[in-house]
Amino acid sequence: MEEIIMKLMHTSLPEFKLKLQSAVIKQSPNKTFELKGIENLKSAKMQSLRTGRIEFAIQEIAEDKDIDKVEVVVMPRVPETMHTVIVKGIEKDGTCKKAILEVINIIHPTEEAELVDAKEVDDRRPPIGRH
Repeated sequence: MEEIIMKLMHTSLPEFKLKLQSAVIKQSPNKTFELKGIENLKSAKMQSLRTGRIEFAIQEIAEDKDIDKVEVVVMPRVPETMHTVIVKGIEKDGTCKKAILEVINIIHPTEEAELVDAKEVDDRRPPIGRH
């Protein structure tokens, strides 16, 4: 039962990408689509509710006859994120002999970097902490 609930609450990364691309095609098959910002993710789970909201936003953008391409950029909302760095020493047989954990803050560009030339911005995000 828990697996079913988790499946309903989360969308896998491949399914997420497919859903976003399909949202453009559904609205206008001739428009191009580009997804940026998650190229380095090998696997992830996305919130299903938010995935649906993003699909609707894509459809809304794609239905505009003056728009030729839909571009979706995924970036951290909080520009400074803390990450764990794992330095591993791997032996010839492929096993890890030693690992050292460190931490690093990464400061990401904010949405302003992507919105420089936007004529209209509709900010539908909830306040931080209320998502």
